[in-house]
Formats: sequence, structure tokens, C-alpha cells
Amino acid sequence: MHENWKVLVGLFPPGWEELGRSTGAVTRLRGFESLNDLFRTLLLHVGCGWSLRETAVQAKLARIADVSDVTLLNRLRQAEDWLRQLCQQLWKDNGVNLEPALKGRPVRLVDATVVREPGKTGGQWRIHYSMRLPSLECDYFDLTAVQGKNTGEKLGRFPLQAGELVLADAGYSKPPGIAAVVGQGADVCVRLNRQSLPLQDEKGRRFPLLSKIRTLPKAGEMAEWRVWVRCGDQLIAGRLCAIRKSEEAVQRAQRKLVRGQQKGKGKVTPEKREYACYVLVFTTLTKNQASVRQVLECYRLRWQIELTFKRLKSIVQLGHVPKQDDQSSRAWLYGKLFVALLSQKLVRVGSVISPWGYYLAEQASDAQPLA
Repeated sequence: MHENWKVLVGLFPPGWEELGRSTGAVTRLRGFESLNDLFRTLLLHVGCGWSLRETAVQAKLARIADVSDVTLLNRLRQAEDWLRQLCQQLWKDNGVNLEPALKGRPVRLVDATVVREPGKTGGQWRIHYSMRLPSLECDYFDLTAVQGKNTGEKLGRFPLQAGELVLADAGYSKPPGIAAVVGQGADVCVRLNRQSLPLQDEKGRRFPLLSKIRTLPKAGEMAEWRVWVRCGDQLIAGRLCAIRKSEEAVQRAQRKLVRGQQKGKGKVTPEKREYACYVLVFTTLTKNQASVRQVLECYRLRWQIELTFKRLKSIVQLGHVPKQDDQSSRAWLYGKLFVALLSQKLVRVGSVISPWGYYLAEQASDAQPLA
């Protein structure tokens, strides 16, 4: 166990302990012998999905901490900024630039996921959160039930400021959400869901989507068209930006359709296969505000982050989310994200860096002169 921990620590961003002190995560080490033990205990909580009480018990048995669950909760709250900045650094280590393509414009990424807490009495919760880019500051966090009124994924739940750009996946591709964003003076960039976000042309007719994207026969070809979205009596102007996928990406998407059909998620039709050849993004940004390339680059950033979120969601599935206050919940979320990013880096390092799968620590005492 101690050997495995040393391997993991070798993957942490440089200066991670100093960062813990400078962010105020550690003011005193009561109950812990070192900052290393403190961080290890926090990761036991978020990584293993244990409750605060169970984590405190397990940490005591492992002889790395002797604290109560209340003390551990307070330490988790204090670690919020520490965990956030570590996530920033790990994302950069994994090759993702969190700077949006639109320089100087405030950008927010919104998402949601379901948490299923373990045990017979464990409940289900939907986490709704918003993060600012490139700082990764979580500026909105809400826990709701999984079913019932006002529990679904919708852009209308997020308070926005004029001039902000919201990046969202296809689950938020709905007219009421688009109208809610525009109504607050913000803009949206969202992956198109053809069923939930019907598009119109300038005459109010159904937009001929398939015939338009067929004009992009080669990989990498891009195009845009003016479109409108209707929400009640409101007509919202926007642009549809499209790009043809590479042949490899097309094959992956079509295989995914087949797997979905095998799982009973709908029949694979020739039309679905054709749509799988493209990435379609709806935005309310005008041409003067962003070119089609910039719009697609913004969504590409969203997709790069989504790859990590997919891993985050698989890790998040089991765990006791702190429900006492937003600060502890945000810190818990950053902890989950840190574990997801760390696992991503571990896979990358283990496969390409060395046959033994980890970095060698530099120790001057190990150096031996050559014979």
C-alpha cells in the first residue's frame, strides 16, 4: 500500500505540498503527522467513495490519521482551492489547454451527473455544476433528486451574466434553455440534438439539415448556416456550425450506434449513420463575435474536458457527497476530478514513459561512478 502511494505521489504536480500551504488548506496538522497523510486521507474519502465517518476509521486503521469525521469535513472544506489548482495543473500535464478560443470572453462550462450512494439507505442525487474557464472555478453547485420537478438538465437553472459564453453538451440542447441563456444577455455553444432542438430557416420552415451537411464530403471540411430556434412566441437567431469527421472518427461513431442498438437504444437507420459523420454545433454567437473555426474550437475544448468528465462520472457513481454546504460539496467534486485526472495521467505514463510504469525519483545517493 505504501509503495503504491509513492508511485501516485510521483505523478502529482510539482510543488503540490507547498501549494497546500499557500492556499490555506493547511494551517495546522492536528491529527495528521504530515501534509502527505492529510492529502492521502482526503483521497481515501473521494477516491474510494467512503463516507466521512468510514474514511476516518479506515485512516486510523492505516495509521495515517487520527481525526473525527467532523474534523475531516472541515479539512475537506479548507482544501477546495488546493484541489482546484492541482486539477488545473494536471489538466495541463495531460495536454489540455483550458484557455478558450475566444480570448478575453468569460466562458462557463455546465454539466450534470448522477451520484448513487452505496448501502441500503444510500440515495441518488443529481449534481448540477458550472465551471469557469480557464480557472476551473466552480461558481454553481446544486444537488437535486434524480426524478421530479426541476431536477433535469436545463440551462435555465444557471444564473448567468451578460456577455458570458456557455459551453454545454447535447443534453442541454433544448429551446427553453437557449431562451433562458439569451434572456440573461449571454450566448451559448451547444452540441446539436436534432430531436430536442428543431431548427428553422429564415422563412420559418424546417431547416433542411441533411441536405446541407451533405455538401461537406471530405474530412475536415467546415460550413455554417443561419438558423432560428422557436421557443413559444420567441424566435432566437443562431448559427449551425458543422465539420466532417475523419474516417476513423466516423467508424467509431457508427460502431457506437450499433452497440446502442444491441442494448435496445433504438434502431440504426441509414440517416443516423449519415449524421454520425459530422459534428454539429449550435451557437448564438454572431459571425462578428466568432468565426466558424473559433466556434468549433470552443466546442473542441468542451469535448476535451468531456473526456475527463466521462472518467469523472464513472468514479463519481459511488460515493457519499457532502451535503452540509456548497463549499464542502465543491471540494468533494474537485477531489473526484483530481482522481479522474490522475488516473488519466497514470494510464499515459504507464504506457509510454517506462516499462515499469512510473517515474524514478532522483536521489543523489543512488548515483554510482562508472567502472
